[in-house]
Amino acid sequence: VQLVESGGGLVQAGGSLRLSCAASGVIYSMNDMGWYRQAPGKQRELVATLNDDNSTNYADSVKGRFTISRENAKNVFYLLMNSLKPEDTAVYFCTAFLIAGRLSGRLWGQGTLVTVSS
Repeated sequence: VQLVESGGGLVQAGGSLRLSCAASGVIYSMNDMGWYRQAPGKQRELVATLNDDNSTNYADSVKGRFTISRENAKNVFYLLMNSLKPEDTAVYFCTAFLIAGRLSGRLWGQGTLVTVSS
């Protein structure tokens, strides 16, 4: 069981990207999802969370530009990033609490690089 991210890449400022995070394996449930990012030389920071009650939280720096959502049937969740800025350049990590058979716990994806050029 693991989380696999995709969708990163190089984009010009003002552009958009959609990151995906898919849970592989047989998953009973996936909850408490989130996206974090880590820019070079900086600590990992929270970008967005999607909570069990479907409420969302966003870092102030991305409010109004980023949207976190999920597709329940496919155990996938997304981060739609609009109006990207050079300061959004970072490695983006997804995380979720998974229950798979007798296993449960928080997993992290391997990270996907987003580079925004000015």
